[in-house]
Amino acid sequence: MEINDDDYQVSYDTKTQTVTCTGSFRLGGTEEYAAIVKLLNDAKDQEPLTLTLDLRSLTFLNSSGINVLSRFVIAVRETKSVELRVLGSQAIPWQTNSLINFQRLMPSLQLEFE
Repeated sequence: MEINDDDYQVSYDTKTQTVTCTGSFRLGGTEEYAAIVKLLNDAKDQEPLTLTLDLRSLTFLNSSGINVLSRFVIAVRETKSVELRVLGSQAIPWQTNSLINFQRLMPSLQLEFE
């Protein structure tokens, strides 16, 4: 599964069970995030033991995007059968400030910064 746009890319690798987001999410509102939400939910619905969300190359995420990812974290938490691992970069300011909030939504979430 893959989404390619001029500003961002999102892909799901079924072998590594990793969703990778790169570029800049500057989409306007939930409707414009619909394809990304579908990809995330399709990955979750495959119920891997551990699902990795790699955000290390996502340089910008607006409030609508934070909302989408927060809802995704809650959806994974509710499955109770999927562990979520989030990879972030300390070099990208929004990540160090915002990704910690995902652990508040899902205390078992594994958050790793490089």
